[in-house]
Amino acid sequence: MPLIDNTKDILPLSSIAELLNSKIRTLKMYEEKNLLPLKEGKTKKLYSIDDVKKISYVHYLASVKKINANGIKYILEMIQQNMDEKTRTEFLNIVETKMKELSESEYKDIESI
Repeated sequence: MPLIDNTKDILPLSSIAELLNSKIRTLKMYEEKNLLPLKEGKTKKLYSIDDVKKISYVHYLASVKKINANGIKYILEMIQQNMDEKTRTEFLNIVETKMKELSESEYKDIESI
């Protein structure tokens, strides 16, 4: 049994914003446009470690690659339909590595949007 359950919902959006060096309002905007993992039926929206990877990818597409909400929805749909869980996880790990490589100036550029 793993020490950490990456699927357990434990993080509020404010903590994720801090992890991504983003503004909470930016992530709320993604949420309003249905770009974040759905959390139906819960009074308090919490996200898992696996969700953070997906949210990070959405943030990357929107802020670095400048893709609009409809384009992001299409990309996420294609990933969901055409990749099995293992491939999707590997892909998101690669994206996470690329996000870590962004320079500090690029992060500042992202936040100025």
